[in-house]
Order: sequence, then structure tokens, then C-alpha cells
Amino acid sequence: MTDTLQNPRLSRFTRFRQSRFAKFEFIAGSALTSMLALLVLFADILFPGGGTAVNLLERLSEPFQSGAHLLGTDPLGRDILARIVHGGRISLTVGLLSALGSVTLGTVIGLYAGYYRGFLDSFVMRFADVQLALPFILLAITVIAIVGPGIDRIIILMIVSQWVQYARLVRGSVLSLRQREFVQAAVSYGLPNRKIIFRHILPNAMGPLIILLTLNVANNILLESSLTFLGLGADPQTPSWGGMLSEGRSYIQTAWWITVFPGIAIMLTVLGLNLLGDWLRDELDPLGKTR
Repeated sequence: MTDTLQNPRLSRFTRFRQSRFAKFEFIAGSALTSMLALLVLFADILFPGGGTAVNLLERLSEPFQSGAHLLGTDPLGRDILARIVHGGRISLTVGLLSALGSVTLGTVIGLYAGYYRGFLDSFVMRFADVQLALPFILLAITVIAIVGPGIDRIIILMIVSQWVQYARLVRGSVLSLRQREFVQAAVSYGLPNRKIIFRHILPNAMGPLIILLTLNVANNILLESSLTFLGLGADPQTPSWGGMLSEGRSYIQTAWWITVFPGIAIMLTVLGLNLLGDWLRDELDPLGKTR
């Protein structure tokens, strides 16, 4: 017999503690994500210059010393806060578009592979095993060295390399759902396979997909920052978090704010998305709720 069955008071305390933590995850994750989204959405209004205006007379200004440059300036006198806000637009764009592309491609392939089985299923799964064995960073460096850097290339590369996760997840759900009574009833009524897949199976497999999508957006933001830090991402003239980290490496001892504040922006963004992902996992997982 479990502790919760032996001690009802402990069970009530555990549920209360879990519900409080779940509320904290939702509130904190929503606040961080909404704040970043609003800043990015109104970036052109808040900072019309786009964070690219150069002023050598104010280069390396320290943070919190002037209202004009709240977070200081970089070696070219560009405002750090403006560049962080505009750089968030690139990170969110890459994270969202790559995750949406991956979930769309992987879901369609996983649905058909899991439903029809046979040669299609075997081929897709073996191809997925081979692709999962390739390190993403090594693959990205090789491809970008051939075709050249660029945000559009990074998005395509992430989609091509990450659809496998969604395909395997959806396939596993389909293998379980295709044996359920409501699917067998739809088959017995003679409904077309396409309607069975997209109207009956897909809605029941959306929970894990939403959770993985949320977490992958955060992961892709980190990947984009890493590639840009290595010089394989956005144009150096365009504000980006990874580019700011790379530019501030030489000034880490004399002008720490050039790298610290973009790093904090990355951390808060990823933290907010991960908290939302954890909250969604708890809400969409029936077993988690019963615990």
C-alpha cells in the first residue's frame, strides 16, 4: 500500500504542494514568455533604431548609469537593451518556425507510418535511427560550410534534423490508438483512412506533441544562439543573442555587461518556455494528475 493510501493527510498535503507548484510554473512561465513576446512585438516602437545606431563617443558605457542606455553600450556605442530586444525577434522566429515545421512534417510521417505499418513503417524508423545517430552541431557545421550561413538555412536544417522526434512519438501513439474501440468502430463504418487518421487518431495524440513542441522551441533558441556564437547563424550586422555573446568575449573582463545581459535574456526565455512545458505535461498527463 502506498504512503498516500496509508496517510490521507499526506495525500492532501502532496496534492496541495503539487497544485501550488503547478500554479507557479504556469504563472512564471506565462509571465516570462509574455513579457518577451510583447517586447519583441513592439521592438520597433520601443527602439526605432533597431539597435544598430553607432555612437563611438558613448562606447562601453556602464549599465545603470544613464537613462538613455539602461544596460550600457557595446564597443561601437550601440545600446545593449535595444539589441537584446531586437535580437529576441530572431531567436523567437527561429525557435517557432523550426519547431512548427518539425512538428508538421514529423506528425504526418508518423501518422502514416504507424497506421499503415509494413514497409513504410520499417523504412521511416530505420532512417530515423540513422539520423538520430548524427550529432546536430557536426551536421550543422558541415551543411552551413557548404551552403553558407543564414537564418533561413538554420530553420530548414533544424526542421530536417528534428522531425524524427515527432515522427517516433506520433508513431508510438498511433500504434496504441489504432487498436482502440473508437478507431475500430470508424473502420467498421467504412470511413476513409485519411478521415480516421486526422479526425480520430490525431486529436488523441496531440497532448505529447504540444509538450514536445513547447520544449523544442526553447531548445531551438539555444541551438540558434550557439550556431550564431560560432559564426554560422545570423548576419553579424543583425542584432542576435548569440552574436552579442560572441562579440563580448574579448571584453568579458573589462565590459562584462556585453555578454551577461544577452545571456540572462537567453536563460529567462528558455526558463519560461520550459516552465510552460512542464505545466502542460502535468495538465495533459492523466497519470500525473492522479499522482
